[in-house]
Amino acid sequence: MPPPADIVKVAIEWPGAYPKLMEIDQKKPLSAIIKEVCDGWSLANHEYFALQHADSSNFYITEKNRNEIKNGTILRLTTSPAQNAQQLHERIQSSSMDAKLEALKDLASLSRDVTFAQEFINLDGISLLTQMVESGTERYQKLQKIMKPCFGDMLSFTLTAFVELMDHGIVSWDTFSVAFIKKIASFVNKSAIDISILQRSLAILESMVLNSHDLYQKVAQEITIGQLIPHLQGSDQEIQTYTIAVINALFLKAPDERRQEMANILAQKQLRSIILTHVIRAQRAINNEMAHQLYVLQVLTFNLLEDRMMTKMDPQDQAQRDIIFELRRIAFDAESEPNNSSGSMEKRKSMYTRDYKKLGFINHVNPAMDFTQTPPGMLALDNMLYFAKHHQDAYIRIVLENSSREDKHECPFGRSSIELTKMLCEILKVGELPGETCNDFHPMFFTHDRSFEEFFCICIQLLNKTWKEMRATSEDFNKVMQVVKEQVMRALTTKPSSLDQFKSKLQNLSYTEILKIRQSERMNQEDFQSRPILELKEKIQPEILELIKQQRLNRLVEGTCFRKLNARRRQDKFWYCRLSPNHKVLHYGDLEESPQGEVPHDSLQDKLPVADIKAVVTGKDCPHMKEKGALKQNKEVLELAFSILYDSNCQLNFIAPDKHEYCIWTDGLNALLGKDMMSDLTRNDLDTLLSMEIKLRLLDLENIQIPDAPPPIPKEPSNYDFVYDCN
Repeated sequence: MPPPADIVKVAIEWPGAYPKLMEIDQKKPLSAIIKEVCDGWSLANHEYFALQHADSSNFYITEKNRNEIKNGTILRLTTSPAQNAQQLHERIQSSSMDAKLEALKDLASLSRDVTFAQEFINLDGISLLTQMVESGTERYQKLQKIMKPCFGDMLSFTLTAFVELMDHGIVSWDTFSVAFIKKIASFVNKSAIDISILQRSLAILESMVLNSHDLYQKVAQEITIGQLIPHLQGSDQEIQTYTIAVINALFLKAPDERRQEMANILAQKQLRSIILTHVIRAQRAINNEMAHQLYVLQVLTFNLLEDRMMTKMDPQDQAQRDIIFELRRIAFDAESEPNNSSGSMEKRKSMYTRDYKKLGFINHVNPAMDFTQTPPGMLALDNMLYFAKHHQDAYIRIVLENSSREDKHECPFGRSSIELTKMLCEILKVGELPGETCNDFHPMFFTHDRSFEEFFCICIQLLNKTWKEMRATSEDFNKVMQVVKEQVMRALTTKPSSLDQFKSKLQNLSYTEILKIRQSERMNQEDFQSRPILELKEKIQPEILELIKQQRLNRLVEGTCFRKLNARRRQDKFWYCRLSPNHKVLHYGDLEESPQGEVPHDSLQDKLPVADIKAVVTGKDCPHMKEKGALKQNKEVLELAFSILYDSNCQLNFIAPDKHEYCIWTDGLNALLGKDMMSDLTRNDLDTLLSMEIKLRLLDLENIQIPDAPPPIPKEPSNYDFVYDCN
């Protein structure tokens, strides 16, 4: 007879004693279990003790998390969180430097546990740490020269403990003094500072800016872009990542009227070229966190265009009308203005109307009306003027080429520019907030100070070229725009490293090539509708689905590293989950860093039997997506979230690194539960494999005899003189 579900068999350690094997009744109060353990080792005052995991996490067992204890778990009897917090609170104030250093090291480690953190914070521990940072550095200033390593370690552990404690969200960021902010900022502003101190200081500043409007203003007064730039010119990618994160936070929280000013300062300090040289083109791979921060910076930079994109043109504004006059002047180099008489005024209006028609505006009489739709608003006119001034020859050629064609084949430059600007804004998602987990940055946008305008200039020339290749008329306008969008999207997916490379990718994606690609894809995805083919597909489908199922389960056996996301800030904290080879148990556990390759089962302490899984839920149905916090609002994170529900009110929560891994895991878990695999990836794989299998079976093999046995291996040649020795 199997043991009751509420009984868990564990091992419990106590320093200096043999470990005990014990059965824990989960219905009993935790205090009663601890008393029973203490009585077994004749330890008095059981209220001063607690149980914690004996693995690297050392997390305390509480009434809230006790259901996570599984059969075979190794626990440790230790001092209670309250006692531990009290002792550490006293130890970190020791007059002995060595004792103080050791205490701060322990505090930095224990602060990751929310139970201990709550107790330490209740003792006003955060205030003590901030006072140590504010005043302690001066106190040990004299000792710094002779005890520099000790001083650096002490400050590093203090800041680490502070970051870990604040990450639990127990204390508001608004409570910190200007003196503390100034001190943290001073560590960032120093040219020579310990790497670990600099990293934690940057992390604290980022969190301050993101979590408090008042602190944003104070941090913005203490930190300048010029002081952050040198950290990007170093070789430590982690420091570079945190530095860009601080810049992004300042950018994100800046008032609308300050953002353009910040962008101008970034341009003056040549931030873009520094990132291009020292980060993107550095001789090392860009990790996921850095890719995310570059993506955020790219999004925030393009979002500066939103104001112009949503601004309608005022037909009465002379300055705005002058831009249209300038476009006309550059294109046609107007002759000297006729005298201001009644007759010549009529001639002028007639000439303007004719020229505006050649420029491709919809409203020939008053082209300002073409820019009253938002988006793209005034941004389209800005792009047109930039193209006319900075690529004048190409601009004049396009306008004159189309003005000399028959009306039905002319490519309207004005209308094309407006629609193209709108399309490019949609592709780059101008005006949308950056995704929490996305790292889709494009290196080419970091190669030019006016990258969006240059992007437009390349695409408008592409549009004109595609129009000619399609021999399009005005009725084909939307078809041309669809082809151009496909050309741009396909070129972007190759992640060109420069605008020139992007241009050359587009050269290879002519209209003819797009037609070939479309035809090829159509053939690959073609559904044969004849009855025999449908019957064949129906017969083959179970076999293909079983193949997909095995692939999914094999991927779960390999396992995946998941990032722990926090609503307050992104963290480099990871955990790994994998399925046992017999498909009966999920092994999982925390990791110190992102692994290289697979993580062995024995290094993952936690287990979840597949038989205990009740359901798999996704998106908004996940418990961790129902909690309060910024992640709840993020659509992208919702699409990557899934949870395993087991036992009573227990769950294992996931946020997949990308959509592909999300599909793999949800498919695999559903397959384990005997449910259908419903992901987009499964549908695509099924379509591809079915199509391939049917085409193989329909190959024309008439008069081709397929042997029953493989052909014999020929005898070795008598000599090898025919071999050419290239040496």
